[in-house]
Amino acid sequence: MTPDHSPLGKASAYADQYDASLLFPLPREPKRREIGITGHVPFLGADLWTAFELSWLNPRGKPQVAIAHITVPCESTHIVESKSFKLYLNSFNNSRFASADEVRDRIRADVSRAIWNGESVQSTAGVRVLLPEMFECEPVREMEGLSIDRLDVACTAYHPAPELLTAALSEKSVTEVLTSDLLKSNCLVTGQPDWGSVQVSYSGPQIDQAGLLQYIVSFRNHNEFHEQCVERIYMDIMARCKPAKLSVYARYTRRGGLDINPWRSSHPQLPPANVRTARQ
Repeated sequence: MTPDHSPLGKASAYADQYDASLLFPLPREPKRREIGITGHVPFLGADLWTAFELSWLNPRGKPQVAIAHITVPCESTHIVESKSFKLYLNSFNNSRFASADEVRDRIRADVSRAIWNGESVQSTAGVRVLLPEMFECEPVREMEGLSIDRLDVACTAYHPAPELLTAALSEKSVTEVLTSDLLKSNCLVTGQPDWGSVQVSYSGPQIDQAGLLQYIVSFRNHNEFHEQCVERIYMDIMARCKPAKLSVYARYTRRGGLDINPWRSSHPQLPPANVRTARQ
């Protein structure tokens, strides 16, 4: 199945009774092949989703509301198309569940099946359901690192231009964390703008910050899903700048009560905390 077959960009009936069949898996492989990934995936990571519009009925019919954090492992064969995920969550609205734990377990099982699309589930999705008494514990903070947006650079490329990336390959290695709030791409199907912030953490030859900023801006008119953009950024930096270690993490603003925040890393480490930024 391709994005053209998904509910994205089409008029949709909103089911309000639980229906796991609404989840629409999309294979990762075609877009990965475009950026030179075949066979073994050359990074670790996950897609960190936040669902702000989750509701169901308790056994007495009283509505419950919650926030859900969903972690989709990057080694899964498929992603879940975002509009289908919103339709799926809406299907909980008038369905009765015994507890938040039951809702969490349903989401975990359904998403895990979808991201492996009929194959044996090798790694399950992670799901946390936060009830209102936990909302005040949800912080808002910006991504850590040195902002390269301070640089006064001329920008003329608005489609991915990896040739803008350079590094001091013959000089001493450094360790840096660089951030930008100027990431923008467009939905692969609808062309609607997707706004994001990106953090590049690396050890290796020092990356030219002006070139990195121009490269990030070059995604401005590019049509790709969030996960695909981050993997393209990761692969381009790895190929052009040759870091010994690299992590790329992007946080995109929410649409329809859902944000998607992909993270890719060259080395094992704990995933970043799923903490929203002010724009999210």
